[in-house]
Amino acid sequence: MLWTASQVFRKFSTSSHYYQKKLKLAIIGQSLFGQEVYSSLRKQGHKVVGVFTVPDKDGKADPLAVAAEKDGTPLFKFPRWRNKGQPLPEVVDAYKSVGAELNVMPFCSQFIPMNVIDHPKHGSIIYHPSILPLHRGASAINWTLIHGDEKAGFTVFWADDGLDTGPILLQRECAVEPDDTVDTLYNRFLFPEGIKAMVDLAQPAKAIHNWIRGHDKVPGAWALIGGQSVTFYGSSMLTGSVPAGQPLEIEGASQPGIISKNGLVLFGNDGKALLVKNLQFEDGKMIPASKYFSSGENSSVELTNEEKQMAEEIRNIWKGILSNVPAIVDTTDFFKSGAASMDVVRLVEEVKQKCAGVQLQNEDVYMATTFQDFIQIFVRKLRGEDQEEELTIDYVKVNNMTVKMPYQCFINGRFEDAEDGKTYSTINPTDGSVICKVSYAAVGDVDRAVAAAKEAFDNGPWGRMNPRDRGSLLYKLADLMEEHQEELATIESIDSGAVYTLALKTHVGMSIQTFRYFAGWCDKIQGKTIPINQARPNRNLTFTKKEPLGVCAIVIPWNYPLMMLAWKSAACLAAGNTLVLKPAQVTPLTALKFAELSVKAGIPKGVINILPGSGGMVGQRLSDHPDIRKLGFTGSTPVGKQIMKSCALSNLKKVSLELGGKSPLIIFSDCDMDKAVRMGMSSVFFNKGENCIAAGRLFVEESIHDEYIRRVVEEIMKMKIGDPLDRSTDHGPQNHKAHLDKLLEYCEIGVKEGATLVYGGKQVDRPGFFMLPTVFTDVEDHMFIAKEESFGPVMVVSKFRNGDVDGVLQRANDTEYGLASGVFTRDINKAMYVSEQLEAGTVFVNTYNKTDVASPFGGFKQSGFGKDLGEDALSEYLKTKAVTVEY
Repeated sequence: MLWTASQVFRKFSTSSHYYQKKLKLAIIGQSLFGQEVYSSLRKQGHKVVGVFTVPDKDGKADPLAVAAEKDGTPLFKFPRWRNKGQPLPEVVDAYKSVGAELNVMPFCSQFIPMNVIDHPKHGSIIYHPSILPLHRGASAINWTLIHGDEKAGFTVFWADDGLDTGPILLQRECAVEPDDTVDTLYNRFLFPEGIKAMVDLAQPAKAIHNWIRGHDKVPGAWALIGGQSVTFYGSSMLTGSVPAGQPLEIEGASQPGIISKNGLVLFGNDGKALLVKNLQFEDGKMIPASKYFSSGENSSVELTNEEKQMAEEIRNIWKGILSNVPAIVDTTDFFKSGAASMDVVRLVEEVKQKCAGVQLQNEDVYMATTFQDFIQIFVRKLRGEDQEEELTIDYVKVNNMTVKMPYQCFINGRFEDAEDGKTYSTINPTDGSVICKVSYAAVGDVDRAVAAAKEAFDNGPWGRMNPRDRGSLLYKLADLMEEHQEELATIESIDSGAVYTLALKTHVGMSIQTFRYFAGWCDKIQGKTIPINQARPNRNLTFTKKEPLGVCAIVIPWNYPLMMLAWKSAACLAAGNTLVLKPAQVTPLTALKFAELSVKAGIPKGVINILPGSGGMVGQRLSDHPDIRKLGFTGSTPVGKQIMKSCALSNLKKVSLELGGKSPLIIFSDCDMDKAVRMGMSSVFFNKGENCIAAGRLFVEESIHDEYIRRVVEEIMKMKIGDPLDRSTDHGPQNHKAHLDKLLEYCEIGVKEGATLVYGGKQVDRPGFFMLPTVFTDVEDHMFIAKEESFGPVMVVSKFRNGDVDGVLQRANDTEYGLASGVFTRDINKAMYVSEQLEAGTVFVNTYNKTDVASPFGGFKQSGFGKDLGEDALSEYLKTKAVTVEY
């Protein structure tokens, strides 16, 4: 509302002598939007005499409150303005005391009494996300789409006793595109036009840097250059001398910027500088900032016949991804055609697979969003630009690239055979072939690994290391994982069957994010001081310290081999512990590759030890070992119970367990059907269904049940089942043969019990362990498949009666598991009620599978206890010591 507010107030200043002077304003509202309105009006010279916003949530103030408090503006945080329909006298009196001449109400969520609305001599104005008089109320933008309106927009109007029926001051509109959603309308028009994050360049360089990075990537921080808004991405403080370059006039800057070979140099009013890496123009095109003056001058390279043939192959890849676009022409824009971040990974990887040797990066797609620009950047790279030198190690050739896969036990910083020399075959699930022979650890190997970890903790540099230095090593390890991400993703695909693009983005990508996140925690683990009763005449000081536990054991499953390693070991290492990790017997290879990278990162010997082998031998010995102080486990509930029993009987070691699930997903008839179908399929078929939080049972409201199933089956039939290393594959093989056999048996039981097999239920007729995505309907609560987890691509669907919210909740909670859950509905009240009632550690609302490294993850009931990820995960690997000093 920056320019919106300006236009409204210019309208005041020219329409009546009352507005020749600056106004005394009360801001009543909340959110980042409210903060931007507040800042804009102050910048125009109006005096904000009071800010009225909502109370802090979870100890965090609303952005509007933060801005007001920083400026010393009178600030009021009322939980409510009325009680039982009557204005609260003390609240109204507090409001009247500020003496406002006009109320400005940006995104006000509270019901404001009319004696407050009418109190200022100029009344109250409000911003509303629709073209009034259409679609009043909080869900106005939703109704714009529901009613199929051709225009959307916003209105600034006078508030009256109907709050949104007053005279209109200003309206702006935009066309509703065929595939628009609430999110796209906000992001394309309502949100950016409402709170564009314009950079205030008249402040210190560090403040400018923080503003830019704080708005990267949404909504973006921008400034006016040459009469148009240019958005800044990739800011960093400039150290050392200012590089040479060409000056660039920027509106509002204390001095011209400099376009250098490294990027755009901006100067704060303190004389210090920052560097901006990328620029984006109003048409959506992004360029390296260093190319600002030459971006329109680059002549197009003329393609050879061979390059033209490659371009047509790439056009077919675009067609496969942008299936909604009738034809891919030169001006087709990748993102404006509906592509998302996962599609970027797929595009880059498919092109690299088709055209071996080209060094494309995800960022190249953002820099060249149209087909013709993408072809240009592809050809330039194909001809030799930005070639990186390949690491020279002994390689095994796989998938048109070279990968190195360690296969021995990793103990005390060295790869070595198991003590008895035993090995076993790890199998490629795509064709059943042997990838390689892997060492099969014995009990003696466990004891040596634990001894090495104990020595590293007690006497090695890790235990004495400054936490910040420990964090630096973990950052370096994350950087090496990123450097080798394609190699890791390839190993993950051939060892676990994960589709390569998913392995690259999620299995490996989230592992890198996890290590970076916990690396940042290393020097922030701290205790507190506690006041205690004073025993006179002496004084006392009590404080706590957070200390590492010692040697920790980690046992991980086979569905996300590297990511499960990262989720547990990153927190463990950040806390200062050493570890012995047992990967799943059927997927040991990325864990062993990780061990190799840990040596390159400089992690001291003995800190990380990796033991491939059986759970019955290695896992059991880790549970029993007296020198291990903590065991973290992800796997099945029965095995978790056995581990917990062994840990208690051995030395009462600390345990965290992430176990089985039967996660319910409730889909109400008022859902966004397109999204519910897409995300409902993802909730089941993501990673071939080998997903601990997979929706084990879908409850679909009766009125939409048949349409939902029809659309799901239609989409399943479009899925490409095949080699996970093929970048266009949607669905790869199950992890190993025993699991495939278990899934087929699971489906047979479902049919025998009377459930309707709508689709799938059998193995794909091709080599390897492929199973068809499967859909069951008419599933009754007593059935085996309604109660037990499949851990595979099996959608189990039950109807529930229209409007029976409490009934379906009772059915959803009728399970001993409580790992995850989900709900799809447009009704926010229903969504919040259902999320409160679901008995699960994670609840997804109108989405699914959206985990993040900063958000704690773990289950209730027989899905286990303890948390991975987020700050909570550190507590699993720390102990608290209280120290009392008398002085």
